[in-house]
Amino acid sequence: RFAPAPVQERLSCMARNNSIYVVANTGDKKPCNSSDPSCPSDGRYQYNTNVVYDSEGKLVARYHKYNLFRKETQFNYPKKPERVAFETPFGKFGIFTCFDILFREPAVVLVSELQVDTVLFPTAWMNVLPFLTAIEFHSAWAMGMGVNLLSANTHNRFLQMTGDGLFTPEGPAAYHYDSQTREGRLLIAELSARPRLSPTYPPAVNWSLYATSIKKFPEKDTFSGAVRRDMFTFSELREEDGNYTVCQGDLCCHLEYRMSNKSNDEVYVLGTFDGLHGSLIKYHWQICTLLKCESTELNSCGQQVETAQTRFEMFSLSGTFGTNYVFPEVLYSGVQLAPGEFKVLRDGRLTSKHGTSEPVLTVTLFGRLYEKDLPHPLRTSP
Repeated sequence: RFAPAPVQERLSCMARNNSIYVVANTGDKKPCNSSDPSCPSDGRYQYNTNVVYDSEGKLVARYHKYNLFRKETQFNYPKKPERVAFETPFGKFGIFTCFDILFREPAVVLVSELQVDTVLFPTAWMNVLPFLTAIEFHSAWAMGMGVNLLSANTHNRFLQMTGDGLFTPEGPAAYHYDSQTREGRLLIAELSARPRLSPTYPPAVNWSLYATSIKKFPEKDTFSGAVRRDMFTFSELREEDGNYTVCQGDLCCHLEYRMSNKSNDEVYVLGTFDGLHGSLIKYHWQICTLLKCESTELNSCGQQVETAQTRFEMFSLSGTFGTNYVFPEVLYSGVQLAPGEFKVLRDGRLTSKHGTSEPVLTVTLFGRLYEKDLPHPLRTSP
């Protein structure tokens, strides 16, 4: 009933001959005709597709990417989101692709409604500092959603595509980031098959509880600055320790901090953003961030920077978020994660456990208000 498919045959045999599950990203084409008013002129739909073969070589899952990135013009949008999950002897798995992770469908639905334990995540992720490097956001998403995320990224340093990992609700079990060489790496780690049953599973978080219960710290000399095209409200951290509040829209961000070795040629700010992100596809972010500026000039705050010298003895970041979907990020100099060095409290504070072991690029709470996203301009159906 299928046409010859040598690539799929090879993937199936690879899985069966090695008694493993195999996940691959590929293309899929579906014929259509004039009875379908949306049928492309060449008589077929083409989809960005993931396939999964089980240890016997059987095709157990196929997923067509729902949220295409702006340059994926060779592919068509599925008419509706596919929520693809499957059972294994080691937990329930879901699958989606790359840009999907930033939206409610199907990513959030797989976790909140289908209750998957682990997400399989093929991606070609272009790193964008300060909040959206691959390892940074993918690790934060696993923590914020309370599931395992197995991320396999394209490694193309000329396109700034590097960084993948095996991420858990407690943090990264293993990850790799290398922007200098062409070499990839095989990652191996032991993860909890059903993390919700683990005794170390993080408790539920009320992301606005602390921030809405305290009196605002003084707002000091705020200014506007662009992170790419998003206009943030910033306040410079002029002292080596202090308490700050910065507000924008419905979001107020609170920071308590103490630096351990403030470098005179480095500037840090507390920033907030509450609004729509994106030039074509517009989706709503709420962000609280402590970040290093590119230089001592305040107009450089928000520009991409990969190195720092300043460590922090402590930090505590919180915000009056209007969403339960908040993803905690801590990124160190050299674009490295900080496993085991921070925690999220039940009242929504992102805090350091001890002093930071490396200089800090950013400490961020990245919130998504999916219900405020604008209608997608490119889909022919919702």
